[in-house]
Amino acid sequence: MWPYVPGMDLELRHLKIVRAVADAGSVTKAATNLGLAQPALTAQLKRIERVLGGALFERDHNGARATPLGELVLSRAMVLLPAARELQEEAVRFANASVDVPRYRLGATNGPILGGLVDRLATAWPTTPVSTHTSWSAKELTTMVMLGRVDFAIIGACGESSPPVEGPVAWLTVGTDPVFVLLNEDHALAGRKEVELAELADEQWTVTPGDSCFGDCFATACARSGFTPKTIYETDVATCMHLAKVGRAVALCQATFQPAEGLALVPLTGAPLRWRQLLGWHPETSTAGVVSTIFEHAKAAHTDAVRRSRRYAGWLADNPGFGTSP
Repeated sequence: MWPYVPGMDLELRHLKIVRAVADAGSVTKAATNLGLAQPALTAQLKRIERVLGGALFERDHNGARATPLGELVLSRAMVLLPAARELQEEAVRFANASVDVPRYRLGATNGPILGGLVDRLATAWPTTPVSTHTSWSAKELTTMVMLGRVDFAIIGACGESSPPVEGPVAWLTVGTDPVFVLLNEDHALAGRKEVELAELADEQWTVTPGDSCFGDCFATACARSGFTPKTIYETDVATCMHLAKVGRAVALCQATFQPAEGLALVPLTGAPLRWRQLLGWHPETSTAGVVSTIFEHAKAAHTDAVRRSRRYAGWLADNPGFGTSP
């Protein structure tokens, strides 16, 4: 038994350290994951072990393995850490919801819905404030919904992949769009009704960033077409359009995208890549009561975006499985 350390109480941060070491399987890897120096983490772990009265891990050249006492502490940490996080999220959500003035706070990744949705909400409820927050990260927006910092999130999900699922956030599919390509208007394939992905095997590529599996899905689609993509520039929308316009790269974009002058929007044969537009909300908040209305406005905004894209609207006539959800 180790002596109790007077004046030091066990804290949640200590349990997080113990969990980090167990998850990493070594103190060195845990220190890297936590952004700490290995000696500093070792010293903290020793102090935690003194507080708890014994060694929590057996450490050797193979890594760190939990002792029976360590297993006990880890079993409690698996209950306490999620409970503490849930309490914090609920408290923040309650505080953010405790306002007297009705308002709608929208978070969105890059997509065709946000502008139309803001316009429709402002028209339907002219005295209700509408605010927006944009991010490349669907995970960030999901967390903001969980914490009550936004009421609704509009994000994209690649193919049939699931949206971020951590936490009690519900999702509805607003629409499903194919991914098209943007080509310089003088490109040899720019005038085609559609183009095979394999015909672009020698091109460089550009795409906007995000935290979905789109990069992996694109690589898989290319492999099925018999090639490995060359350089992929991940950058903002304006730079993507510029690189496509000067013929430096082919831009991957949602079919609702409105190309600027000098660019051609061209479908990919067989729609090897697709993008689902999703609306997310927290079912335990007061705004959950209007989700059906928000959903209908979001679908109407998506339908408007589809109609504005003549290339996409024409393509839908031959591909009825896409577009706005029924």
